[in-house]
Amino acid sequence: MAYTTIDDPSKYMQTALFTGNAGTNAITNTGNSDLQPDWIWFKRRDGADNNILFDVVRGVTKGIYADLTNPQDNLADSLASFNSDGFTLGADTGSGGSINGNSETMVAWQWKETADAGFDILTYEGTGSIQTEAHNLGVKPDMIMVKNIDSSDPPFNWRVYHSSLGAGVALKLNTNDAIADDPGYWGDTEPTSSVFSIKDSGETNNNNQTYIAYLFAAKQGYSKFGKYTANAIVDGNFIFTGFKPAFILIKSSNEPQAGQSWFIYDSSRDPGNTATQTIQANVNTGEQTNVAPIDILSNGFKLRTNTGRINGSNGEYIYMAFAESPFVTSTGVPTTAR
Repeated sequence: MAYTTIDDPSKYMQTALFTGNAGTNAITNTGNSDLQPDWIWFKRRDGADNNILFDVVRGVTKGIYADLTNPQDNLADSLASFNSDGFTLGADTGSGGSINGNSETMVAWQWKETADAGFDILTYEGTGSIQTEAHNLGVKPDMIMVKNIDSSDPPFNWRVYHSSLGAGVALKLNTNDAIADDPGYWGDTEPTSSVFSIKDSGETNNNNQTYIAYLFAAKQGYSKFGKYTANAIVDGNFIFTGFKPAFILIKSSNEPQAGQSWFIYDSSRDPGNTATQTIQANVNTGEQTNVAPIDILSNGFKLRTNTGRINGSNGEYIYMAFAESPFVTSTGVPTTAR
C-alpha cells in the first residue's frame, strides 16, 4: 500500500492571505494545484472580528460564526463566489467588513469537499428524538462539527465530536469549555462509515430546525485527528502526523486545563520553522504572537511552551491537522525539512 494517496495536499486544502479593500476583491490561490473551495473559514488578523464560515451547501450569502451561538446570517455582499482557484469578495457591508474591510489583513482557510480527502458537508432537519444522518465519507468520521443554523433562542452552541474522546462527550467550538459528558449530543453511539447519530439535545437535534454538519476523516499523509498528553515543560512533546502540517487546530479537552481557547496555526502565516502567530476559533480577537509557539516540522509539530493553552500540567489536548506535504509521497519521495 502506498504511503499516501494525496501527493499534493493543495488540491484539497489551501490558505490564502490577503488585504481587504471593501469592494470587489478576487483572491487567487497560490498552491501547486488549483483549488475551488467548498468551505472557507475567514478571520481578520489585525483586529477584532468574528470567525466567519461559508460553504457551498448553504451558499455564498450565508455566513455562520465559529465564535458565536448565532444562527446563520444573511451576508448578501460579503462572499460573492467560489471560484475555480479561489474566491471573490464583495463590499462586505453585511458583516461590517469582517472579511473584506478596507486595508485589513485577513486569512482564509479553504477546503475541498470530497471523500478522497476525507471531508463532507451536509445539512439535516432535527426531530428532537434519536436519529441517524447519512454521510458520504465511506469511512468512520474522526471529527464532526454541528451547528443549529435556524435559531438562537435559546442560544445553541456548536458541538464537536472527536474520535479520541468518544461519542459520550462533546466540545463547544465557540467556547473555551472542557468536554461536556452528556449522551444527549451523539447518543453515546460512535459514528460509522455511513451514518452518525444524534440524540435529543437542541444543539444537535431540535425539532423542525436545520443544522449544518462538517465531517472529517483522517487520510494518511494528508490529515490527522488525535490527542496528546501535555508534559508541561518548554521543551514540549513532539506530535507525529506523518506530514508537514499546513494547518493545525489545538484544544484542551479536560478540566485541569479548562478555560483554554481553540488555537489555530498555519504555515502560510508562519513559513519558518517556528510558528508563533495564533488565531483563536472561539473568540473574535485578532492574531496573537508568541502566546503558544510550536515548531512545524516535516513529519509533525513540537510544542515550544509550557503554557496551559497547549501544554499545561495534567492537560490533555485534541488536535486537527492538514498537510502542506506528505512526509513521504506515494512514489517514496521524502518531503524536505523546514
